[in-house]
Amino acid sequence: DASTRIMVERAAAIRAALAGSGVPLVVNDRIDVALAACAEGVHLGRDDMDVTTARRLLGPDAIIGVTVKNAADADMASDSPVDYACIGGVFETLSKRNPDAPVGIEGFAVLCKRIGAARPDLPVGAIAGIDAGRAREVVTVGAMGVAVISAIFRAVDIAMATRDLRRAVDEALKGRSS
Repeated sequence: DASTRIMVERAAAIRAALAGSGVPLVVNDRIDVALAACAEGVHLGRDDMDVTTARRLLGPDAIIGVTVKNAADADMASDSPVDYACIGGVFETLSKRNPDAPVGIEGFAVLCKRIGAARPDLPVGAIAGIDAGRAREVVTVGAMGVAVISAIFRAVDIAMATRDLRRAVDEALKGRSS
């Protein structure tokens, strides 16, 4: 519920903190904030600006990701000029109210395969209710990464929770490729 000014200031501060790390700043939902803060990209949900307009505004080098909740969204992602798609919510989440029922691991796998069949080069991630154990699970069935809030920010030790998630994803990716 922060004002646009506060969001831009926070995004610019995060971008400055990330400088030199190789980690891009991707702003959720708000193309205006992404542009004003010189973020590397934006993640768009169903009710946000359309991908074609976002690409025109942000340019060919910007990172644009979308949320996929169903087969129609998966088809849209496959046919759009996006750099990644995140399927979700996969599980129930504590971080925000989601009007759609979670797709679960089976639904995630189906949507992941649908995107992969249409566009094998498009990285797919998982959103919502992801912890280290579930990260392994979604990567095993097709995710290249995960998007998390609660698993890190509700942890007693944020750094350890982050390392555990990273390790879980890396180990699952390694297991998938062997």
